[in-house]
Amino acid sequence: MNHLVLGIVAHVDAGKTTLSEALLYKAGAIRRLGRVDHGDSVLDYNDLERQRGITIYAKPAVIERGDTSFTLLDTPGHVDFSAEAERTMQALDYALLVIDGSSGVQSHTETLWQLLERYQVPTFIFVNKMDHAELTPMQIAAQLADRLDAGCLSFDDGIPFEDCAMADEAALDEYMESGKLTTDTVRRLIAERRVFPCFFGSALKVEGIDELLDGLSDLVRSKAWRDEFAARVFKVSHDGQGNRLAWIKVTGGSLRVKKVLGVASAGWHGASARSSQGESWQEKTDQLRIYTGDRYQVVDSAEAGQVVAATGLAHAQVGCALGAEVEPLQPSLEPVLTSTVLLNGNDATEVHAALRELTDEDPQLGVTWNEELQELRVNLMGKVQLEALTATLLDRFGLDVDFGPGGILYRETITEPVLGIGHFEPLRHYAEAQFLLEPQPAGSGVQFGSRCHVDDLDLNWQRLALTNAMERDHRGVLIGAPITDVRITLVAGRAHLKHTEGGDFRQATYRAIRQGLMEAREQGACVLLEPVYRFGLRVPADCVGRAMADLQRMSASFESPVADGADRMRMEGKVPASEVQDYAVTLAAYTHGQGSLTLRFDGYEPCHDANAVIEATAYDPVADLPNTPDSVFCAHGADYNVSWADVPAHAHVSYDPVRLTDWRPADASFFGRK
Repeated sequence: MNHLVLGIVAHVDAGKTTLSEALLYKAGAIRRLGRVDHGDSVLDYNDLERQRGITIYAKPAVIERGDTSFTLLDTPGHVDFSAEAERTMQALDYALLVIDGSSGVQSHTETLWQLLERYQVPTFIFVNKMDHAELTPMQIAAQLADRLDAGCLSFDDGIPFEDCAMADEAALDEYMESGKLTTDTVRRLIAERRVFPCFFGSALKVEGIDELLDGLSDLVRSKAWRDEFAARVFKVSHDGQGNRLAWIKVTGGSLRVKKVLGVASAGWHGASARSSQGESWQEKTDQLRIYTGDRYQVVDSAEAGQVVAATGLAHAQVGCALGAEVEPLQPSLEPVLTSTVLLNGNDATEVHAALRELTDEDPQLGVTWNEELQELRVNLMGKVQLEALTATLLDRFGLDVDFGPGGILYRETITEPVLGIGHFEPLRHYAEAQFLLEPQPAGSGVQFGSRCHVDDLDLNWQRLALTNAMERDHRGVLIGAPITDVRITLVAGRAHLKHTEGGDFRQATYRAIRQGLMEAREQGACVLLEPVYRFGLRVPADCVGRAMADLQRMSASFESPVADGADRMRMEGKVPASEVQDYAVTLAAYTHGQGSLTLRFDGYEPCHDANAVIEATAYDPVADLPNTPDSVFCAHGADYNVSWADVPAHAHVSYDPVRLTDWRPADASFFGRK
């Protein structure tokens, strides 16, 4: 049996879960069709999902067709839960993109298409709700070719050999010689994302489902899995009994119960996972489960290409690579909002523990505790996710909490290299660390490494200092936002043969990075960054003037309007996330529902109103004691505090660029792991 994972992705309300139900029914996996609006579909079994009629969590089901066993992964369609959909794409061999035939390509569809391209997932397309569509299949296929990719071709009347041949030079030669293409050639074109087969039907009326299943079975290509064991953790959840489930896609060899697994990469947990780069763990799987909806079958082993939920893995995190698996791409979608948790009389420790468990499942939730303000904060994609989080805390943990007004999740960076020095020397303790902070291209995140010579600081101390540097998200000094697009390199340090303990380098490291940021602030080299969206705005021709005025007011950068059909205009560009949060409602009002807005997260750029944000925040970096830039020195048997500005004059190590070694990234090999 050929095992493949097929992800079903779509804009919300395109009929994705209804299609999943129809596929399960036609493949013989279920005996009765459920419906989303009746609350009895197999895959939307969560109470919150049934109440809202939307998919919130990715869920699997297994079907067989011909000699292929497909693990279907039904993913969320709402934009607020798109991070869950992106995490699932790491496990996909193929994707099935569902299009609403009555609406065509919608706002979130293009974002999903970009993600599928980023992860190079071969994609089939099913155009749903054709019983309500005003356009013919050929007209819709032409629209898909224009909006998504020229390789979107209708397979409703069989394989369009001539059109497929135009996608590849070798295929064209084959077609010119024989007048058609072999099935293997078509499979290759699909697997290489040159052709995207389009099928049409109605999932609710179970029309076109057999043709879709036959197309999937005939046109997917068997994968040559490696013999050596390899796997990837793409999801973490908890079952009804509280058991932690690590969802694993096996990509090589086989996975057996009680197999000892070790981490090969830290995953997607940000700072909490980066701290494990210097550590290693090994755990055994207690149980392997193959799920269909909320029902599962316990198995002894899983072969390459299968998805299983494993119990017993307490340390496995989303994005972990196991065995011979390569490290995955970091997610491209990021939350743009942050909100304060209003405890409503609940114990802060209990609420924090519940949120940490939810962060285990959704790493980008990013819960943080501000000791100084005694405040919990979470990062969010939007209002619907916030409502779902509130309901989950109540239903699952019995915690009735609210959330304060949301704010934009800013970042900070630097524009010039600076040296940061941290010294920690209370009585009978000693550590000094010096880090070079350098700006990096946009989207680089935070990188860690060393250029320190082992003669200046033993390798074990270097590893410890970098482990400490990587275990937290470092805050900037403008508004206290996390830093990004910075390379942090250990260049010098000193330990004491007798008095240095592990925690000493933690303090020295934290203070060094913070001191460097203060130096950058003093030089005017700190920059506040804000999240921006890449937008596509389509409006009736008579509304263009209003739309352009709104975009200018929102500090958007955009190209000149272009015609989009007979009486519509299209504009594209970038807009700050802070300015466009509720614009879809305004757009619907002045275009009488005929306008459409597509938003796709496009990274961070310098804030358009940085001075106003900094002034409103009124952040004092020196008063932020948990992130102090000052150092502690010792003289005459007593320790004393030295202000950040005076630390370079008191430092015990002279930074010598001549003695620097080549840059060594803080990866597994640096920490002595294979």
